[in-house]
Amino acid sequence: MKGVIAIEPKVSIIMGVFNAEKTISRAIDSLLMQTYKNIEIIVCDDCSTDRTYAILKRYETNNKNIILIKNKENKKLAYSLNECLNLCDNKSKYIARMDADDICINDRIEKQVTFLENNLEYSVVGTARYIDNGFGEMKITNIEKIPNKKSMLKGSPFAHPTIMIKKKCLDKLNGYTVSDRTIRGQDLDLWFRFFSMGYKGYNLEEPLIVYHETIEDYKKRTLKTAFMYFRTNLFGYKLLNFPFHYYIYAFKPLISAILPSKLMFIFHNKGTKK
Repeated sequence: MKGVIAIEPKVSIIMGVFNAEKTISRAIDSLLMQTYKNIEIIVCDDCSTDRTYAILKRYETNNKNIILIKNKENKKLAYSLNECLNLCDNKSKYIARMDADDICINDRIEKQVTFLENNLEYSVVGTARYIDNGFGEMKITNIEKIPNKKSMLKGSPFAHPTIMIKKKCLDKLNGYTVSDRTIRGQDLDLWFRFFSMGYKGYNLEEPLIVYHETIEDYKKRTLKTAFMYFRTNLFGYKLLNFPFHYYIYAFKPLISAILPSKLMFIFHNKGTKK
């Protein structure tokens, strides 16, 4: 990665949160400890029923760079992220994502800004992840360095909580799609539209977040949410003009949903041990 940035462009970090009282403090702390300081953190609480909002309110009171909003009713992640985008500083050049149960390595933002500033052909940069599987063991995810539209046949080519994207690009994409199809998989929908408009993205091989993913997360899978991913695949394949014989890949979420949770957990946690 190339050298130091002369002028630090502003970065808006957006988060949608719901019932995250056990993890939200460590997530916010990891952002406040970033080596890159020209940031704002915009958090939308999606009607949490636990202490999440109260915890975030204390952070907002004590930190001028944190903006907290709350939905009047539970509207899900795509809507919440769009509400955050509406409040982003007009001077922000980049938008970064973060989830309430993940932890940023302290130079994550600095390294992503440096990459985008030095590689102007790319509009988004993601990173590898440390996977915290709840058993005291960390693994590093395998990623595709330079995804393209055919990468969409495998699923989302960027880990959503790791990405930093040019604000002007996300504006042209009109943010996130809010529909019954994108209650889950709003990032998958975003990348289909991203590649359809000819944008290019990159994944840094260095893991820059700790991603919380346990077997309990896989037990939450349902056919209903799998059908959302299936519908988004159909939407995206058509958008990218994939030949009809590729449509067999659209069924992968449905197949995954009926497989045992333990098997899927083991499969998705393949990677290199830390």
